[in-house]
Amino acid sequence: MWVKILLSLLVVAFCTLIGHLASGKSRARRRFFSQLFSLNEKFLSELGYARRPLPDFLRSEPKEGEFGKLLCAVWEKKEFSSELLSKEENALVSEYLSMLGRGDAGSQKGYFAAQKPALEALRTQSEKEAKEKSDLYLKLGVLAGLAIVILIV
Repeated sequence: MWVKILLSLLVVAFCTLIGHLASGKSRARRRFFSQLFSLNEKFLSELGYARRPLPDFLRSEPKEGEFGKLLCAVWEKKEFSSELLSKEENALVSEYLSMLGRGDAGSQKGYFAAQKPALEALRTQSEKEAKEKSDLYLKLGVLAGLAIVILIV
């Protein structure tokens, strides 16, 4: 009896873990676009006030996850493409990053201020998508675990 209960709990926990892992890509996208939006905000304030050199500014940014790889690629002047992003999103991010440090402060401020609504929309969309998919995959994991338990018992 106790063995069946323990096995049932383990199966449900395992399936829930699989559901959590399945939603990892959408959470990573949310984190990526959130960090990109944050970079844009910091860069706009940097252009307005401190005006540190671009390498110093980029060194101060956190280098975590897919966004960290992106910043390292920019730092090393390499081409970057992420599997998390669609072709259009990769093109948008590449174009965005190619403009970092190009031109005078006024033209950069205008360009990056104009990019703010598009980045905000991507951030909002990825947050919504991550919430929906995370909830969905967790619920599917729990339900799959319960279905397996019913079949076992």
